[in-house]
Amino acid sequence: MIYLLTVNYHSSSLIARLIQSLPSQQKIIYQIVIVNNSPSNQNLKQLESDRIEIIEANTNLGFGKACNLGLKQIYEQDPQGIVWMINPDTYLRSNILEKVSAFFASHREISILGTLIYTPDEQLWFAGGRFMPQLGAIFSTDLFSSDPKADCLACDWVSGCSLLINLSRFESCPQFDPAYFLYYEDFDFCRRYASLGHQIAVTNQLAVVHQASAIANRNIAIKLQHSTYSYLLTLERYTNPLIFFLRFLRLLLYSLILLVLKPQAALGKLIGISSYLKWRMRKPVKTDKAIR
Repeated sequence: MIYLLTVNYHSSSLIARLIQSLPSQQKIIYQIVIVNNSPSNQNLKQLESDRIEIIEANTNLGFGKACNLGLKQIYEQDPQGIVWMINPDTYLRSNILEKVSAFFASHREISILGTLIYTPDEQLWFAGGRFMPQLGAIFSTDLFSSDPKADCLACDWVSGCSLLINLSRFESCPQFDPAYFLYYEDFDFCRRYASLGHQIAVTNQLAVVHQASAIANRNIAIKLQHSTYSYLLTLERYTNPLIFFLRFLRLLLYSLILLVLKPQAALGKLIGISSYLKWRMRKPVKTDKAIR
């Protein structure tokens, strides 16, 4: 069974488009699980059907916590299933879903799998994530440009926009760290489980189309607040103190300069820095990654 897990935050129209991109044939067994982070969004109820289940979060939990709700429910009923976590502002290319089971049948060793992600104008947006801890560099790159004949390649992290989890590889339900509200939770998820021996890879056999930041860009200040906080949290966990300090200082100085040019964006970044400092004083970061 394939479970498509997505999180709704005032995005019922986008989810409807995602559902329309899925096959209607009964031969492909799949279930859609929607975690509703916006209880006031009544239009979501219109999407409910035999194949579509809605889990009410009753508040905005953020991306990671909402995914955890869905993952727990799916794992309890089918610990051997495949979960395709997918953003509401994406949709599948034709005949892609039918390739999922066959892929994992031939690559049983992979725990977490990323896909190619394209923009609506067919530009490649994601094809693998790399991490250079000695520089604190987290970036995406086209891994297949150097090995186009491969059907999948190992990588350091994959985008939570389109991320598949092979539940059979986990002894207990995989979970995102609730310290993250939005952004970089996918990176942390991959690096944490990689440290436990799980294989992370990206494939060119599966692809989605993503309207990047269609939801987050509705409020740039809040977007930058969450991304800045999560970025600093991630750097502290996965880089050395010197690299963290240098990047923190550069981010702070850039935010202060930005106050003159783009005050709303600067305010978002500064609030994110403040949120990180408050979190850091309240609860020191543990590098042994308690969440398993």
